[in-house]
Amino acid sequence: MTDSLSSSFAAAMERLAPFEPAPRLAVAVSGGADSTALALLAKAWTAARGGTLLALAVDHGLRRESASEANAILALLGARGIPGRKLTVAGLTRGPALAARARAARYGVLLTACVEEGVPHLLLGHHRSDQVETAAMRVLAGSGGRGLAAMPGVAETRFARLLRPLSRVPPGDLRTFLTAQGVGWIEDPSNRDPAAQRARIRMGLADSDGNADGTSAVAAAVRVAGEARARRDGAIAACLAARASIRPEGYAVLSPGPIDPEALAALLRTIGGAAYAPPIERVAALARALAPATLGGVRILAAGRLGPGWLLAREPRSMAPRVGGGLNNASWDGRFRLVGHPGGAGAGQAMLGALGDAAARFNDRRGPPAAVLRTLPAIWIGPDLTAVPHLGFGDPAWRLVFDPRHPAAGAPFAVG
Repeated sequence: MTDSLSSSFAAAMERLAPFEPAPRLAVAVSGGADSTALALLAKAWTAARGGTLLALAVDHGLRRESASEANAILALLGARGIPGRKLTVAGLTRGPALAARARAARYGVLLTACVEEGVPHLLLGHHRSDQVETAAMRVLAGSGGRGLAAMPGVAETRFARLLRPLSRVPPGDLRTFLTAQGVGWIEDPSNRDPAAQRARIRMGLADSDGNADGTSAVAAAVRVAGEARARRDGAIAACLAARASIRPEGYAVLSPGPIDPEALAALLRTIGGAAYAPPIERVAALARALAPATLGGVRILAAGRLGPGWLLAREPRSMAPRVGGGLNNASWDGRFRLVGHPGGAGAGQAMLGALGDAAARFNDRRGPPAAVLRTLPAIWIGPDLTAVPHLGFGDPAWRLVFDPRHPAAGAPFAVG
């Protein structure tokens, strides 16, 4: 089992991503069998290539035992030559959408640590049963074929590349591997909490090893759906490359004529800075015959002086309020990110928000259309407009980039 699993892991790593010599990896660990086995497999793989591995354990602070569990797994791995670091989530409380909030917080601290440590790849321990459970949750939520693809084997972020090299491995194989290594693991009690949808699905499957015929059949369907999603992602990217021009001021120009509804949905999500696209049935009606409309926090109107076709601009009423913008990487409205500032006493009091009514000062036909001006990001100190970087106004040290939550066409879905 040990040799077979090591070979499967190595094949998955080579399939998922190109690696430079002496690769630098981090692995998210929780003490469970999946992440513990992943860390040991990754240690052998990186050592054989002259690379390094760092274990990252997150303490959510939701259970009294979580800090000691994080310390225990780091000690176990440290004894096997894997250095580690404990990360703490601050301010996470029980309540609605706890699972989603905890997941976002966990990824936030993990990716921040990757940047701090200069590690470009983060390994995650999701296995075959996790994929099956995710597919079931997505189908129950009505997400269709794209949801059936479950989690990608590779996910690109601005901070690090997420890799799931165990997504085809049954969890029973991981426990067998650890037993052969003489290594124990911690069972997270939340995995058996019937209040959580994933736990209910897991109990319904009644297949703790992940080797039953039903689990195997769904896992195979997940891979087929993933391959179909990858093809669709490629088609959407090709459509947008031919039809859309996305500008650094956060708007897009779309050429005339009907368009693939999924391509339009992706573009709306990007221009709106949204986490999710509008419902596809609403997008489809508009995609067949584009017309002036507001959808998903985005205005669609005639492109006017920009040429034939359609202008897609952020809807002013849907924009986020101002946020503190005194430090690098402050984000606003799900669309723009601050990447540079002049420093000084005033910078700490600066706010990042919409240009809004002050757009009247810059109404010049040489600049962005009037529909875009109000939605541009600006730097404010108190009531005073300090900088509008996209218009060249203010100290050029203030620098902002259009960095939406989701690119209109990012890396295609990668099958695990």
